[in-house]
Amino acid sequence: MTGHRIFGTSFASIYPLYVAKVERKGHTKDEVDIVIRWLTGYDDAGLEAALADERDLASFFEHAPSMNPDATLITGLICGHRVEDIEDPLMQRIRYMDKLVDEVARGKRMTSILRGGASGTPTAP
Repeated sequence: MTGHRIFGTSFASIYPLYVAKVERKGHTKDEVDIVIRWLTGYDDAGLEAALADERDLASFFEHAPSMNPDATLITGLICGHRVEDIEDPLMQRIRYMDKLVDEVARGKRMTSILRGGASGTPTAP
């Protein structure tokens, strides 16, 4: 796969950075897990498997059980780019995840982060 080098970065190398970021701001690993599960449809076992097998971000999103359709409601700037304007679908998903973690770190209410959703897991099909 050609593309940005972040696509080949392992989820296992990014995840502890997310956790450290939110913990520095007084939040928890559980909150990171909630937003990642909401976005991707992974359950706890799926997240653990993604961490254990060190899959890259391209594979992490390719094998996501179900991207939350409300992810398109995520807007704003991340890394100097508006997430809603990112054309590459994989890069946009990565930046959605970054944006959600940033919102946790900033202390935004979970119902707002999950775009009105009340749960950390998507509704079952």
